[in-house]
Amino acid sequence: MRDLAGKTAFVTGGAAGIGLALGRAFAQAGMKVMLADIETDALQAAVKSLREISPDISGTICDVTDAESVERAAQATFDAFGRVHVVCNNAGVAASGGIDHISLDNWRWVIDVNLMGVLHGIKSFLPHIRAHGEGGHIVNTASMAGMQTGLGFSPYAASKFAVVSMSEGLALQLEPHWIGVSVLCPHFVRTRIGESGRNRPERYGQSQPLDPATPAAAMVAEIARQIEAGLDPTTVAARVLEAVRENELYVFTHPGMRAEVEPRFAAILAAMDKVQ
Repeated sequence: MRDLAGKTAFVTGGAAGIGLALGRAFAQAGMKVMLADIETDALQAAVKSLREISPDISGTICDVTDAESVERAAQATFDAFGRVHVVCNNAGVAASGGIDHISLDNWRWVIDVNLMGVLHGIKSFLPHIRAHGEGGHIVNTASMAGMQTGLGFSPYAASKFAVVSMSEGLALQLEPHWIGVSVLCPHFVRTRIGESGRNRPERYGQSQPLDPATPAAAMVAEIARQIEAGLDPTTVAARVLEAVRENELYVFTHPGMRAEVEPRFAAILAAMDKVQ
């Protein structure tokens, strides 16, 4: 979709981080923007900030784990702006994993947000985009954690691998319909994902603190350090905007990521060679 001016974008997790940066990039490109988020105050502040760029900005409360909530957010977007063309299934959370403390609540929460939230967005918007026939683009936020196994046994990595696979399959099926798909796979970005627990619904239980003596705790501390020194979300949003315009499936943001995935790909190819 090269011509974005006048089109409409919908962004989940839009009140902060990558989501807000995406909303800003789309607004600067002349698009109407609906920001969706579970945090009321942050959402109001985000909408106010983007209205300095354009009046065609709105916000809607949305819990992506709830299919009906996403449906309501979609309808609010149609009511506000009419046809929607770009959908960014961006909302994401992280919770501790590893082999020392396997929490089913953590797994269910992360999978419901990071994977089912993407599915809910596709289900709510894809029929609409296909019906209006003007083309469109779906951006699913995954992670480099969906391309390599550095996080080990982790609900976050599992969910992001699934989003990569979902996006690849979706791209194949939507190509004849003039609907593009991009899967965003950033490395460390300066966001508040390390504070995901602030939005954790009660039904998923309370997050349990990690034993500081475990490898999992050391990994979490290192991830927090890397996030603090990570890429600015604005840079990530610029890459996504380019990918939408150029219809790129894979969106990488950090130099040097080839080295991160090569060991995994090499091991897969070596294993395949054994059966030749």
